[in-house]
Amino acid sequence: MKKIILFASGSGSNAANIINYFQAKKTAEVVAVFSNNPNAKVLEKASNLQVETYVFTKEELNSGQVLQKTNEFQPDLIVLAGFLWKFPDDIVAAYPNKIINIHPALLPKYGGKGMYGMNVHRTVLENKDSRSGISIHFVNENYDEGAMIFQADVLVSDCQTAEEIAVKVQELEHIHFPEVIEKILK
Repeated sequence: MKKIILFASGSGSNAANIINYFQAKKTAEVVAVFSNNPNAKVLEKASNLQVETYVFTKEELNSGQVLQKTNEFQPDLIVLAGFLWKFPDDIVAAYPNKIINIHPALLPKYGGKGMYGMNVHRTVLENKDSRSGISIHFVNENYDEGAMIFQADVLVSDCQTAEEIAVKVQELEHIHFPEVIEKILK
C-alpha cells in the first residue's frame, strides 16, 4: 500500500479529510502527520483517526532531523496540507516530484511568502476578483512556484466577506485534494 506523510500547521480540516478518504478507499495510507505547531488542532484530529504524529521545531526542520524522520516512513508522497513554513531544500532534493502542496488561490495569482489562508481570501476580496479557487502543485525550492498539477475555480463575486470566500474555496479543497493525491499515487 502506498504511504503518505502529511505536513500541516493548523486546524487540519484537509488532513482529516485526506485521512478519512484513504481509510475508506484503502488505496493508500496516511502513515503520519508532521506539524511545526504543538498546539495545532490537526494533531488531535490525526490522533483520533489513529495516525501517528510528529512535532518539530524550525531548528529540527533545518538541521536534517525532519528529513531523517521522514525517511523512516519511506513515503511515496509528501502532502503539504496547510503547512505554513517554507519547505526545506534537503527534503525537496530527497523527494523530487513526490511533494505536493495545495494553495487557496489560482496561482500564479496570490502566491508567495505570507500568502496563505485568510490573507489570500482578503486579497481576492479587496481586488474584487470574480473567481477564486485552488491550485495543487509540486513543491520546489520556491514558495508556490512548482509545476502545476490541478486547478479548480469557483465564483466568488457574490461573496461579501473573506470568510465567505474561504468556505467556497475549502469546499473545492475537500472535493478535489484527495482525488488528485490518489491520481498521483497511481
